[in-house]
Amino acid sequence: MHRMIIDTDTAADDSFALLVGLLHPEAQLEAVTIVNGNVGFDQEVQNALITIEAAGRGGEVPVHPGARVPLVREWRPASAHGDGKGNHDFSAPVQQPSAEGAAEAIVRIVNESPGEIEVLAIGPLTNIATALFLDRDLPKKVKHLWIMGGCDNSVGNITAAAEYNFYVDPDAADIVLGAGFDTTIVTWTLTLAQAWWDEKQIATIGEIPTSLAEFFLILDAPTTAHNASVGVAGSSHPDSLTAMLIVEPDLIRRSSEVFVAVETRSELTLGYSLMDRRADRSVPNARIIDEIDAEGFFASYCRLLAAGAASDDVG
Repeated sequence: MHRMIIDTDTAADDSFALLVGLLHPEAQLEAVTIVNGNVGFDQEVQNALITIEAAGRGGEVPVHPGARVPLVREWRPASAHGDGKGNHDFSAPVQQPSAEGAAEAIVRIVNESPGEIEVLAIGPLTNIATALFLDRDLPKKVKHLWIMGGCDNSVGNITAAAEYNFYVDPDAADIVLGAGFDTTIVTWTLTLAQAWWDEKQIATIGEIPTSLAEFFLILDAPTTAHNASVGVAGSSHPDSLTAMLIVEPDLIRRSSEVFVAVETRSELTLGYSLMDRRADRSVPNARIIDEIDAEGFFASYCRLLAAGAASDDVG
């Protein structure tokens, strides 16, 4: 069983990652923490609450609002997700966000069970950096830090140099990567190559007769439409992949120990993730996932959606 906290800027694939934490039999989701990122902050909070209730877990997993802006820079929204909930008019969630802040909740939960909690960070790393300011010994107490972020010295998705999560708060990313966590990173590079679901795969999900599959299709629609508008069919699933690798580690086929640093000063390459694989020149600070069982990931996610209740109006 994997006890975890999911730190998220809740839009479509973030919600799909939350479903892994909420519903996978090997996951025990202790809390959801919200960070500035994809869409407006208050909308991110609502999206997390909507997802929890869509999973039938309303009131069971607390949602802690965190950093509304990056450490020192202006917030920049993403453009691919609409409002992050498929632009759908869901019923207002009954569950309300916690009064305890995200960083405080992370520190409290980890200190209550040192060595047992895995943190999954699928948005900018502002909350994780803030938690470090509260407890400098946090890296010794977190069982493992899983990050979706960066690109492997390759093309980003927000600029030519940078992936969105590292670009939005590069200062936080640089602090976290230098703090000494036992870290695994799933990159945008891997996503493009192995976690992109095409139209046929999306159609396969459409044939699953559950409310969770219907929920997936609603949330995924703006992303799929955005991708089509720029000439790319299908949708990307970096966040749900990272979540699934925690609970199904056999999906990992190949990984590398790498030194990772994030550019924080250059306006030309802000947020660029330097990944130095030279064993004789650098000391690794993260494991990078290089290859996964892509078909196995898709199959596992379909099983998760199929395990839901029979299809009905999702609200």
